[in-house]
Amino acid sequence: MEIDPFIFRLSIFILSIFIGYYVVWSVTPSLHTPLMSVTNAISSVIIVGAIIAALAGNSEIIFNKANIFGYLAIVLAAINIFGGFLVTQRMLAMYKKKRKDK
Repeated sequence: MEIDPFIFRLSIFILSIFIGYYVVWSVTPSLHTPLMSVTNAISSVIIVGAIIAALAGNSEIIFNKANIFGYLAIVLAAINIFGGFLVTQRMLAMYKKKRKDK
C-alpha cells in the first residue's frame, strides 16, 4: 500500500503548523530579538530566490505565472523583513533603561 504524495505533504504541512505555533509561543521575551534576526535572515534568502523567479523566463512574455509569483514573493518577503526590524527595534527599546530628568 502506497501513501498518496498529496496526503503525505499535507500531513507534514499541518504538523509543521502545530510545531511552529508551539515553538513561537513558548519563546521568552529575551530570546525574541535573536529569533527575529534569524527570521529576517531567512527572508533575505527568500528575496534572492524571488528575484531569480521574477526575472526568469522568456523575454517575449513579460508577465507569466512565475514572474507574477516572483514579484509577489519579493513584496511579501520585504514586508516581513521591514516588519521584523520594526518589531526588533521595539523589543530592544523595552530593555533600555529610562532616564530620569533632574
